[in-house]
Amino acid sequence: MAASRGEFSSRIGFIMAAAGSAVGLGNIWGFPTQTASNGGAAFVLVYLVLAFCLAYPAFMAELLIGRYGQANAVTSLQKMSRTLFHKRFAFLVGFGGVICAALILSFYGILAGWMVSYAIEPIAKVIGSDTTATWVISQSLARNVLFTAIFMFLTVFVIRRGVEDGIEKWSKRLMPLLITLLIILIGYVFTLDGATEGLNAYLNPDISRVLEPDLLISALGQAFFSLSLGTSVMVIYGSYISKKENLVTLGAQVTLIDVSIAFLAGLLIIPAMYVAQAQGVAIFAEDGSLISGSGLVFTVLPSLFETMGGMGLFVAFAFFILMSVAALTSSISMLEGPVSFVVERHNVERKKATTFIGILIFIMSTAIISNIGVMLDFVATLATEYGQPIIAMLCCVFVGWIWHRSEILKELQEGNETVENSLFWKIWPWYTKFICPTAILIVFIHSL
Repeated sequence: MAASRGEFSSRIGFIMAAAGSAVGLGNIWGFPTQTASNGGAAFVLVYLVLAFCLAYPAFMAELLIGRYGQANAVTSLQKMSRTLFHKRFAFLVGFGGVICAALILSFYGILAGWMVSYAIEPIAKVIGSDTTATWVISQSLARNVLFTAIFMFLTVFVIRRGVEDGIEKWSKRLMPLLITLLIILIGYVFTLDGATEGLNAYLNPDISRVLEPDLLISALGQAFFSLSLGTSVMVIYGSYISKKENLVTLGAQVTLIDVSIAFLAGLLIIPAMYVAQAQGVAIFAEDGSLISGSGLVFTVLPSLFETMGGMGLFVAFAFFILMSVAALTSSISMLEGPVSFVVERHNVERKKATTFIGILIFIMSTAIISNIGVMLDFVATLATEYGQPIIAMLCCVFVGWIWHRSEILKELQEGNETVENSLFWKIWPWYTKFICPTAILIVFIHSL
């Protein structure tokens, strides 16, 4: 069955694909500003601890479900089920993850399209087309639809090619590019006035804030959501992993890469904000907090690039290419969830299913664009603050309470025969049964 479905051909292929899914726009612009607003290095420390102590166990639960089931999210969960009620519950959870992935991609494609448009702006300026440069960064229906369509085309192009020739091949190309661009931009920003102050704001710990409830909740939420939990993505990717691979090690490696790139993003974004401040650009909102999210990416940083003269055009191009690559590595995983469901549950050929679902999600994006002031935030909140935590929690419930412990151990022993004697096996089942669902529930309630 694995051969007909496709399978990651190498360990590095899975690691790059899974890390690419985890590393998206939220990591690049969300983690750094949360860090600066929540005690600097204190937030980083708490985030690292929670990523490995809570997010990693939940991440492992989704990978295990997928590799055991060797199928899409719904079928994999139903294979674990023993009763009719369990099977119906499995369909609800698995299909909920598929819908959640589609909803996220419908608004994510719009944001990613903006990244592509901002990457084109410096090119237009270099060739002397100021009218084009102005149009591509101006909010308009035509511009938003065009660049969302371009980004969705790129996503569909990759997924149509399947697991090995599409997801794996392009992840191997895009992730090294993303990391290289990050490092180059960090090196350049560190040479500018104000970067040292930003570095101090990012890394200087305020230990007194480590146990603040809001900081803990923010760090926990960032850890869970940055690993693409609750979207069926990791269940799907888990189903493409060879039975010979050690899942415990693989999961830890992906988690490490994810938090490392989030940390690198902080080394770029926070110093860049303080460089902007040194150039006279406002980086604090009226309430005294650092500007974050879209205001940071589309207002503060472009203002900084403008102060750099001719060099700023190249820096702007590199930065928004970086953001576009980060968006693409995540979007291909989000599209794979719905595609795998349609291909396997309804026997539709992959290319047809990918094209059809891509067009359907693009239509959803267009509907959002038509009333962007209201719909963008509504869909984003619905998918990320309600859908993701609920689905992630229910996946942990499945592994902790429904799936038999002996079957879990047997699956883990595929590629890791001595896992029964490891510290992981002594702690993880208990974590997944009690701690992870409780922690996700706390994040969910707090978000309300």
